[in-house]
Amino acid sequence: MMFGILKLNLILFEITNVFDSNASDALDKLRYLSVTDPQLLKDAVDLDIRIQTDKDNGIITITDSGIAMTRQELVDCLGTIAQSGTAKFLKAVKESKDAGTDNNLIGQFGVGFYSAFWLLIRLLSQQRVQNLRYNMYGKRDGKGFAHPERIQKLVKNYSQFVSFPIYTWQEKGITKEVEVDEDPLEAKEADQDEKIEKKKKTKKVVERFWDWELENETQPIWLRNPKEVITEEYNEFYKKTFNECSDPLASSHFTTEGAVEFRWVLYVPAISPMGRDDIINTKTKNIRLYVKRVFISDDFDGELFPRYLSFVKGVVDSNDLPLNVSREILQESRIVRIMRKRLVRKAFDMILGISMSENKGDYETFWDNFGKHLKLGCIEDRENHKRLAPLLRFFSSQSEDEMISLDEYVENMKPEQKDIYYIAADSVSSARSAPFLERLLEKDLEVLYLVDPIDEVAIQNLKSYKENNFVDISKEDLDLGDKNQEKEKVTKEEFGKTCDWIKKRLGEKVANVQISNRLSSSPCVLVSGKFGWSANMERLTKAQTVGDTSTLEFMKGRRAAYKSNPEDEDALRALDLLYDAALVSSGYTPDNPAQLSGKIYEMMGMAILGKWSTLGVQDTVSQSPRIETLEAEVVEPVEAGGQK
Repeated sequence: MMFGILKLNLILFEITNVFDSNASDALDKLRYLSVTDPQLLKDAVDLDIRIQTDKDNGIITITDSGIAMTRQELVDCLGTIAQSGTAKFLKAVKESKDAGTDNNLIGQFGVGFYSAFWLLIRLLSQQRVQNLRYNMYGKRDGKGFAHPERIQKLVKNYSQFVSFPIYTWQEKGITKEVEVDEDPLEAKEADQDEKIEKKKKTKKVVERFWDWELENETQPIWLRNPKEVITEEYNEFYKKTFNECSDPLASSHFTTEGAVEFRWVLYVPAISPMGRDDIINTKTKNIRLYVKRVFISDDFDGELFPRYLSFVKGVVDSNDLPLNVSREILQESRIVRIMRKRLVRKAFDMILGISMSENKGDYETFWDNFGKHLKLGCIEDRENHKRLAPLLRFFSSQSEDEMISLDEYVENMKPEQKDIYYIAADSVSSARSAPFLERLLEKDLEVLYLVDPIDEVAIQNLKSYKENNFVDISKEDLDLGDKNQEKEKVTKEEFGKTCDWIKKRLGEKVANVQISNRLSSSPCVLVSGKFGWSANMERLTKAQTVGDTSTLEFMKGRRAAYKSNPEDEDALRALDLLYDAALVSSGYTPDNPAQLSGKIYEMMGMAILGKWSTLGVQDTVSQSPRIETLEAEVVEPVEAGGQK
């Protein structure tokens, strides 16, 4: 039943849309020919379209005062798809000497015209001296659609911007006050008391009558000269068209002429209507497509805008698309591809304009609502990376309270700095306390904090900005420009056996153990492989309900442990605890949190007894069996290393 109702509604749309368009063509034709033959307008009435309904008998009558088709034209054209008097007239105009004259005629008898017969039992076309009248008689189950209010709603929605006035026959009411007959008993009592002033009683009644009502009094704002439209008018149109209560952050009004001609008015909303976390919904009603001022659809699935720009709202009016445009036509049309490319560019121009505004609060508002959309664009739209990158904003080690742009980061780079450093974490505080930053902060190198789940993937897809590569400081092979190969070679030879023993002790927990100079205060850190997942990415993957655990295990195997101070023998004595501590400080999750807690409690007990710092030196101090076992495990590695 719902399918049938939807079907009838669509057909009723075709009736009002197509026949209104045909009526508009007849009026345009009259206006066009009257330029060379003024006699045509001599006895003409107002150029308008009138729609009258008879809901009791299911009849819809559409009348215009334009130049109608002749009887022979109706015979020739009716029954043939994509053919009409208008089509022949346009062809004749193009072939004439006035081919350059502007016209906005719409039509042909398309599929939409004949689909009206799903709802109609018959259609009577009456040609008069200077007008055409369609009398449409509805079928028994379709008579309810000939209701004045329903026709009025469709005209307002689909034909609001047709060039000529459209009137519908509506029932109206005027409130009047009428006298009410007095009650005889009350009148008798009033006569007995002459002091009481007599006042005639009245009541309000509504007097019903029928009259014509103008439905399309609003002129299309996109047809006007942008220089003549003020900001308040753009804002008012935006609020009225999209039912918004707040002004947009920016608007763009432009006309494209040439091989493809279309006009548009685009807006960047101030508030996200879908919620800040909903960035994957491509089916929005934010773009209203018109063809020669006739509304076609607002139901799109990424044909005019990519999904990361689905928040952009606006009106697009094309003179080249057919009225019966379908989704298949939108997906395959060269015209639509050209329109999409230019619309996307203008959308970026609007957003860039907001970012360069003197009022920084505007872009902060935009970024708070739509920042994730642009990051999604970095992942999905490689062609527009150069337009997207300057719009991104991040916190950094030198700007933890206010986001900065990539341009600002590049301006602050050191002369010898070649890369853009970043670290991904779940918050600014976590990023700030990460041990990976220690050496970079000492060298006064700025590090971007990627604290949004989508940040890391977006940056990895960008790869570089202004010839500066993005470098994750939590991964191996970090080059800060201060490597000393000879010193590294000596250190590797001196502590190679120790590293081998640590690798053997930790086993599959790490891929490699190396001496590093990237730390200053932390004894060690765990980094991911060059092509492996960072700690942040591993955390996000684990949070996925459908995460691939086999891939996770493979990527975990790419971690490497770095020892910053080869002379620190405490790292060997407390290797297991040191590894777990490095695991946590590097942003990873321990495989066995309870076991780590036990080690910490054990260390606290030893410290309380005053044994931790003198372990292995003061033999006179009594030790518990657990502490004796731990001491043997910690001290043995040095002897084992010596045996190797």
